[in-house]
Amino acid sequence: MGLSFWHIIIVVIVVVLLFGRGKISDLMGDVAKGIKSFKKGMSDDQSSDNKNPKDKDQNSKPNH
Repeated sequence: MGLSFWHIIIVVIVVVLLFGRGKISDLMGDVAKGIKSFKKGMSDDQSSDNKNPKDKDQNSKPNH
């Protein structure tokens, strides 16, 4: 009882009818922006770690 090609087509048609093409494309655009922002944040984090390794060590030790 697996999904056939026709089942997938029917599900896609129902989703498009419920949400409309505009909302789906807007949602996909928002997802793409989120992924780009996440990648940028990860690269910024790695570049800041490489620039100041001494500062990172000093910040991780408690001052007594």
